[in-house]
Order: sequence, then structure tokens, then C-alpha cells
Amino acid sequence: MLNALIVVWRESLEAMLVVGVLLAWIARQEDASRLRRTLWSGVGGGTLLALALAFLAYGAQTWLDGESLELFQIGMLLLACVLMTQMVMWMRRHGASMKRELEAGASRAAETGGRLGVALVAALAIGREGMETVVFLYGMAAERQGSELLGLYGMAALGFVIAGLTAWAVARGARFFSYRTVFRVSEVVLLVTAGSLLGAAVDRLIGMDWLPTLMDLVWDTSAVLDDGSGLGQVLSTFAGYRAQPTAMLLLAYALYWGYVALRLRSFTLNPSSVRADSCQPTAAP
Repeated sequence: MLNALIVVWRESLEAMLVVGVLLAWIARQEDASRLRRTLWSGVGGGTLLALALAFLAYGAQTWLDGESLELFQIGMLLLACVLMTQMVMWMRRHGASMKRELEAGASRAAETGGRLGVALVAALAIGREGMETVVFLYGMAAERQGSELLGLYGMAALGFVIAGLTAWAVARGARFFSYRTVFRVSEVVLLVTAGSLLGAAVDRLIGMDWLPTLMDLVWDTSAVLDDGSGLGQVLSTFAGYRAQPTAMLLLAYALYWGYVALRLRSFTLNPSSVRADSCQPTAAP
């Protein structure tokens, strides 16, 4: 369940960084007090967008049943995998310029739409982070029930609290905190989680006969590390480990990690890739 904590911490911290950057920009404007109130209304609007998606996603549990519900959950698993992977790649490419792009976007929005434009920038930014969190949590929750589900949401809540403490520490000048190092570690967790969600979706599609197994049993390591209990179960939910994998599952993992490796290699070959710690907001005076 550590992946739920990392995902919510990362998404919440990014949202808080956005608010911090916009607050720092507002502090330099003439109409700072009114713009600040407008910003918080935008944050509220973005939060409502995320809650609306949460209502729709979790409401599907009662509106759908049978194969329709199964397909909806598979779709959410795949969507979570795609969004999680894309989020890592986007931050690698745009993290260094995120602060500059946000301030430029806020300036343009203020010029064309006044205070409403600033609220819209905040609402879209916060709404995007919140809706991504909803999709990620739904994908992880689809594979759990009972006490495991409660534990998942408990870890998610803890991730939000830690994100708040992290943002507070940075705003107070905690120079020991390195965004670059922590974001790099969280990227690994996010990519591993995305891979496990892909594996869960493939397993379900095979179970519905929508995908062939290609080979029912490539190997069997149940005697060494069973994926139904203990450490094997932890690795199964966290990283997609299977003691008895099908060839189709291994092919899906190979294609996914091959794609990730190629994308990350392209950033390595291109020195203009992201420095995550440059996203750190400047404290407003």
C-alpha cells in the first residue's frame, strides 16, 4: 500500500507547488489581496471537479454490474497506467520550466480574463492533479477489498498529510529537502505501480477471454515465492509479480518497460530534460 501513499503524496505536492508558485506571482501584483481570494476560489473549483469525477467513478460500482462493471474497471486500470506513466514523462520534460510556464500563463490569463482568468488557471491545474489522483486510487482499489481497501485509503490520507508537511517545510526554508532526489525516487515507485496496474488489466482481460494467454504457464515459482501470501503478495500488489505468469502478461510487461526505457533514454540523450528541484516555489513576502 506504500504505492498509494507515494502517489497521493506526489500528486498533492505537485498541486501545492502550483498554488505556491501562483501565490508568489500574486504577491508581486498590484491587486494582490483580490487576486489571492480569486486564486482560492479557483482551487475550490478544481477540487470540486476532482470530487465530481470521484462520484462518477465510484458510482459506477452501483450503476454497472457483471461484464459492464468489469470492463469499466479494466478501462480505469489502463487509464491509470497511461496517466501515471505520462505524468512521470511530462515532469521529466517540463519540470524545470513549470514555474516559468505557470507564471506566464497566469499573466496571460489576468490580461485577457482578469481575476476570472487566474481562477481558471488554478482550477484547471488543481482539477487535473485531483482527477489524476482519483483515477490512480480507483485503479489500485479495484484490486482490493475489505480491510485492504481501508488500508489503501488510510495510506492515501497519510500521503496527503505528508505532502502538506513537505510543502510547509519548503515554504519555511528547509534547504535540506531536495525535490530532485525525492521526485526521482517517487518516479520509480510510480512507474512500478503503473506496470502493476497494466498487469492487473491484462490478467482480467485474459480471464474474460478478450486476450489469449499465448502460453498458460511460462514458469512456476510458487514454491519459492507464492504471490498469494506474505512477501509474494506484497510484490504482487505493488509491482505486479506473478508466480505463474502467462506469456501474454510477460509480453505486456516487456512492451511497457521497453517503452519506458526508450523514453527515459531520450531524456538522458537530451540534456535539456527536467530538473525537478527547480519547481520549488519562491516564498511570498
